[in-house]
Parts: sequence; structure tokens; C-alpha cells
Amino acid sequence: MTSEKFKIGWIGLGKMGNPMSKQILKAGYPLRVYNRSQEKIKALETEGATSAKTAKELVEKTDIIFIMVSNDDAVSEIFNQENGIFSAEVKNKIFINASTISPELSVSLSEELIEKSSNYLDAPVSGSVKQAEDATLVSIVGSELSIFERVKPILEAYSKKVILVGENGVGNSAKLAVNTYLGVLTLGLAEIIKFSSKKNVKTEDLMEILNNSALGSTFGKIKGEAAINENYNAAFTLEHLTKDLRLAQQSGFDQPVGNAAYQTFSNAEAELGAEDVIAIIKKLS
Repeated sequence: MTSEKFKIGWIGLGKMGNPMSKQILKAGYPLRVYNRSQEKIKALETEGATSAKTAKELVEKTDIIFIMVSNDDAVSEIFNQENGIFSAEVKNKIFINASTISPELSVSLSEELIEKSSNYLDAPVSGSVKQAEDATLVSIVGSELSIFERVKPILEAYSKKVILVGENGVGNSAKLAVNTYLGVLTLGLAEIIKFSSKKNVKTEDLMEILNNSALGSTFGKIKGEAAINENYNAAFTLEHLTKDLRLAQQSGFDQPVGNAAYQTFSNAEAELGAEDVIAIIKKLS
């Protein structure tokens, strides 16, 4: 079975899963999708995908199954629910979990799937909706080398870079490190915008300074513009970032700056969870 012959299944058509799965279609792979919202499935069917009524059906009719859902609970449900993944015959299947979840859950799932003669990769991505739409995500993979090499061309359909960082679970650990850094950067940017505005520095001027200095970054440009326009429509929700910071804490992260970022975002989650991460600026005094 070569990569060109793989039948691809995709579970989860949210903010990231939808554009990522479209890249699989664009790359020419046969794609079957499953999602709780039928409306999102119908939109992909118009672009050439076929649908499955259950996760079990999807697994049984495909070779490689991607999972892109919101958290540990959602992943566990997909595997264990009635007509879920574990109710299907999974022998010789390859499961690629692009969700940002705990390393511990990835290790547990990989062990169970290995016992069932199938394969598992944790392959969370760095990037947001824009990068998913442009196929410029970075895939961070925990896997055996031989399995990684078999599926790398498919991951490249939506990634500008695919990096094998270690065995199962290590991909998720690396992603939690990346998103802890994201939390620190977001809070730092919000704090200096707040401080400078109190000192009569226009946010437009502050961002022009930053963006033309060694501190300039794509992230800073995007979130700085959002702050200037008070546009808090979510590219990456505050509640999802808080979830990732919480997972890092639960996996043993314990450093002062990251801990402070987690506490600040956690305190804002109930009020601002559905807004973009830069909305944290509204909670600063």
C-alpha cells in the first residue's frame, strides 16, 4: 500500500479540521469525513469528499484516519463511544491524531492501538486558521520512524514543515511547549500595549516600532493589528489556549513566567473564552 493509494478518513471539521482536510482533497487523496455537524460535512461533499455516518464506518472504509478535535475528552469519546473507533476493526490502520491533547493520552492510545496491530502518530500542528488555509502549518510528530516516513507526504499536504521529534507522546509535549510560549508572548504583547497606551504611546506607533525591529514577528503583526482594531474574533480561542496551558501544567510544567501566564488566562477563561487570545488585553488593568 503506497501513499498514493491511501484512502484517507478525517474526523473533526472545526476551525482547523475543515481547512486542513480540504488540503488533503487538493492533494488528490480520496477523502471520507465524519463530524457531528452534518452541515460541515455537506460543504466538503461539494468539494469531492464522501461522508460516513459514524466513526466506525469511517475507519472501516479508509486506511489512514486523521483526528482533529478539541481536547482529551473529545478524543476519548471518538475512540470509545458507541460506533466509535474501537468498535471497528483497526488492524493495519494508521491513526494520525492532530489534536492538541495530553502526552499521556497519546501514549495510552498508541499502546492500545499497537496491541490491536495498528499504528498511531501524535501530530499536532503549530499555526492557526490562516496557516491551515495556506497549507503552511508545522506538523510536530511523535511516531516510529518507519510509520512517519510512510505518511509524511500526506502531512505535507497541509504543512510547510513536518518534524519528527520523538516517539509517541513527544509530539504532544513539544506542542504544549510551543503553546506555553504562545501564551507568554500573547500576554507580554497585551501588557506592553496596555502600558504604552497609558503613557500616551499610540498602539499603531508601538507596533510599527516592534515590527521594524529584531522583535518583529508574523504573530506580533497579526495580534497587534487585532488589538489596534479591537478585533477579538477568534483565530485561536482563549479557552483553547488556556486548555493547552493547563495540559502543560498537568504534564509537569512549572516555571514562573509560564505559570503566571496560565493563571492570567485561566482567570479570564469564563468571560473571554470564546474570543481570540489577544482579548486577554481586556482583563489587564
